[in-house]
Amino acid sequence: MKKLLQILRNPFLKLAVSIAVYVLWVEWLGYQWLLTGILVIADYQLTGFINWRFWRKRKPKGKKHKLTTELLDSVIIASLLAIFVRIFLVEAYTIPTSSMEKTLLVGDYIFVSKLRYGPRLPITLIAIPFTHNRMPFTRNKNSFSTRVRLPFKRLRGLQDIRNNDIVVFNYPEGDTVFLDMPDRNYYHVVRQFGKDYVTHNHRLVIRPTDKCDNYVKRVIGIPGDIVRIIHGRAIINGQPEPENSGRQYNYSLKAEGIAYDTTLMRKLDISLYDVNYNVYNSIYNLPLTRSTYRTLLDSGYFKAIVRYENIDPSTVKQEIFPYDEHFNWTEDNFGPVSVPQKGQTVALSLSNLPLYQRIITAYEGNSLRVTQDSTIQINGAEADHYTFKMNYYFMLGDNRHNSNDSRYWGFVPESHIVGKATFLWFSIDKSRLGFESIRWNRMFRIIR
Repeated sequence: MKKLLQILRNPFLKLAVSIAVYVLWVEWLGYQWLLTGILVIADYQLTGFINWRFWRKRKPKGKKHKLTTELLDSVIIASLLAIFVRIFLVEAYTIPTSSMEKTLLVGDYIFVSKLRYGPRLPITLIAIPFTHNRMPFTRNKNSFSTRVRLPFKRLRGLQDIRNNDIVVFNYPEGDTVFLDMPDRNYYHVVRQFGKDYVTHNHRLVIRPTDKCDNYVKRVIGIPGDIVRIIHGRAIINGQPEPENSGRQYNYSLKAEGIAYDTTLMRKLDISLYDVNYNVYNSIYNLPLTRSTYRTLLDSGYFKAIVRYENIDPSTVKQEIFPYDEHFNWTEDNFGPVSVPQKGQTVALSLSNLPLYQRIITAYEGNSLRVTQDSTIQINGAEADHYTFKMNYYFMLGDNRHNSNDSRYWGFVPESHIVGKATFLWFSIDKSRLGFESIRWNRMFRIIR
């Protein structure tokens, strides 16, 4: 046993193991120049010529550092380890909206695996650690600088993105934000009032890809899929999407009484964020799953229950992707649309250009214009076709009538994918107080 301990304590063995792990990490990154870091490892573990812990002075053997120095040492090492885990392995997120109910609720705390699809290396290098895009205790002040930026690069992961995965990603239309009204969608306001009006009357902030707000949705279409929505249900490659007990739609319910009753809503676990009640005619508007619909139908509490479905495409030019009157779609009846795939070439025409215009310009960095004689030009050259440089995905929320998803802003590029939502470790109902607010039945659950 003593011999084994002596072998394990051998500095050359420790050095060999450290170098082997480091080389594997460098190979994963794909940046061979980082192999020069082997010299740093060798000096740190063997020779000690350079004081790599520069924040503290070296002490002769047998003398200890001050407690404050040791604490600083621990904090710096712990912070570096935490940053490494957040970039390469896993990150914690909180669910802020009801777009994924009943699968994920407002107040759920989840872990997102970066390793599952391969971690995306940081694009914005200068930022305050452990913040996303806003300074703490400010409304909309940037916590990052765009002076140093790297191109998009994703490392190898454990699997590809699959249909029905629940994925966290950067909001595709979150690259431009109003300083004075950050909750408004910039592109929607531009479609309403025009770009000149917006730029002259509002202050804007531009965010890089990895600093756009984080969204969580379910992957309905992967690259190459044909997606269509009929009466609110997605059809993928001609097949209806799998049944999901958490999927819900909006209904109008005519109550027998006139009082607003939250007891029933709590009993059925219906989010109060999504409940609208008209006191003058006793009509509720709220989302229901299939099971809660049947429960309310059998309860006798309501005179009528009618499911909402939008069959009026009058708002299509401003709200529904691709914002063109030739695509007569609504959120309940949408498509068919083909999800772009890396390397796929599509013919371009004025009729289908609205589907791909943002991909060509914003996501893949090309200039695009249509001349007076209706010729499409990409990077100054006439183009009648285009080959995609990235994979794209079509996302939907399980709360179908209360979700800002691909029906409203189109495809999600692979450069915006953060990771897979895998584990729910804590949940709190913010409408309640104390221990009653904790949803004990939702803790420590695998997310599906």
